[in-house]
Amino acid sequence: MKLNITTKIVIGFVLGVVIGQILYSTTDAETAKSIADKFQLLSRIFLKLIKMIVGPLVFATLVVGIAKLGDFKAVGRIGIKTLGYFYFATILSLTIGLVVVNITKPGSIQEWPRPAAGTTTGVEGKKLNTLEEFILHIFPDSAFKALADNEILQIVIFALFFGVALGAIGDKGKGLIKALDSLSEVVFKMVGYVMQMAPFAVFGAMTAVVSAKGLSILVSYAYLLVCFFGGLLFFIFVVLFAICTVMRIPFFKLMAHIKDALLLSFSTASSEASLPQQIKALEKFGISPRIIGFVLPLGYSFNLDGSMMYMTFATGFIAQAYGITLTLEQQVLMLLQLMITSKGIAGVPRASLVVIAGTMASFNLPLEGLALILGIDPFLDMGRSATSVAGNAVATAVVAKWEGEYDPERAVPVEAEL
Repeated sequence: MKLNITTKIVIGFVLGVVIGQILYSTTDAETAKSIADKFQLLSRIFLKLIKMIVGPLVFATLVVGIAKLGDFKAVGRIGIKTLGYFYFATILSLTIGLVVVNITKPGSIQEWPRPAAGTTTGVEGKKLNTLEEFILHIFPDSAFKALADNEILQIVIFALFFGVALGAIGDKGKGLIKALDSLSEVVFKMVGYVMQMAPFAVFGAMTAVVSAKGLSILVSYAYLLVCFFGGLLFFIFVVLFAICTVMRIPFFKLMAHIKDALLLSFSTASSEASLPQQIKALEKFGISPRIIGFVLPLGYSFNLDGSMMYMTFATGFIAQAYGITLTLEQQVLMLLQLMITSKGIAGVPRASLVVIAGTMASFNLPLEGLALILGIDPFLDMGRSATSVAGNAVATAVVAKWEGEYDPERAVPVEAEL
C-alpha cells in the first residue's frame, strides 16, 4: 500500500519523538546536542528549499492574477478589505491570549524558579519602529534584493505594480502573462519534489527538539501547555468556526483541505513551510488563484494569529510568575502596542520572542523572565504555527467570499484529492 504524505509526516513525527527521547535518556547533554544538530540538518535543508521557492511563487501567482484582472481600483478594494479583516483578527487573537492567561493564571498556579537577574536569554527586545520606518520598509529598494532576501511584503508590493502595468498594456503583455503562468506551474512542480523531503524534515526537527529537552519538560510545563493549547483550540474551533458560519463558509471542509499544511506547520514549527502547499489546497477548496495569491502572502506578515495569542499569553505568564499584577489599563496598552509592533516581522528569527522582549521592556517586566519559556518555546511554536495557518486560510476564504470569488462548485472533494 502506498503511503500518502500525511501518513509519512506522522511516521516521521513519531520516530523523531522516540529517537529524540532515547538520545536524551542515554547520552549526556553535549553528545545529544551534537547528534541532534546533525538530525536537524534535514529540517534546515527543507526550510531553505521552501524559502527558495516562496518568493518566485508569490511573485508569479500574484502578477498573473492581477494582470488578468487589469483593474487597479479592484486591487485597492481587495487590499482594504484584506487589511481590515487582518486587524479584526489581530484584535481577537491578542484579546483571547490576554483573557486565557488571566482566567487560567498559569504563572500563579505553581512556584516558578525565577532566573537570576541579568540571565542571558539570547533575545533582544525589538524597539518600536516609527510609522515612517515601517512604511519605508514595505517598499523595496530593489525587486531582486526583495526576492533574494525573501521579503514577502516587498515582493507583494512589486508584484502589485508589475501586475497592474502588465494588465494595462493589453495584448502586448499576453505573452509574458502566459510565461509567468507557466513559471508558477513549474514552481508548483518543484514544490511536489521538495515535499517528498517533508517527512525527513519533520523527523529531524522532532529529534532535535526532544533530544535537547526530553519529554519530561512537558510534565513540568503541563498546565502551561494545556492552557495555551486550549486557547489555540478555542480560537480555531470557536472563533474561526463562528466567522466561517457567519460568512457561510464550510469550516470543516476548509480544514479538511488544509490538513496537510496544518500538520506540516505543526511538525516543523514553521507556518512558512506550508505556504506553497496551502496555495494549492485553497485552490482545490474553490477559491480563485488571484485572491489566494494576494491575501495569503500578506497574511504571513499581517495575520499570524497563533503568534498574536502567544505574545499576550507569554507576557502575562511571565508577569504572573514574578508576582507582578498588570492593571487593566496596562493590558489594554500592551494590546495596542502589540498591534503595531507585531506587523511585518515574519522572517525575523524567533520573531514572537523578540516582540515579547520589547513589550516586557515597555512595561518594566524583568527580561530574564523569558528564560522561563525558552525551554518549552519549540513545543509552543508548533501550536502557534498551525493556528496561524488556519487563520490565514479562513482570512483568504472570507475575502474571496466578499469578492464573490469563492465557488464551492469548483471545489475538489477531499476524498477525490486523496
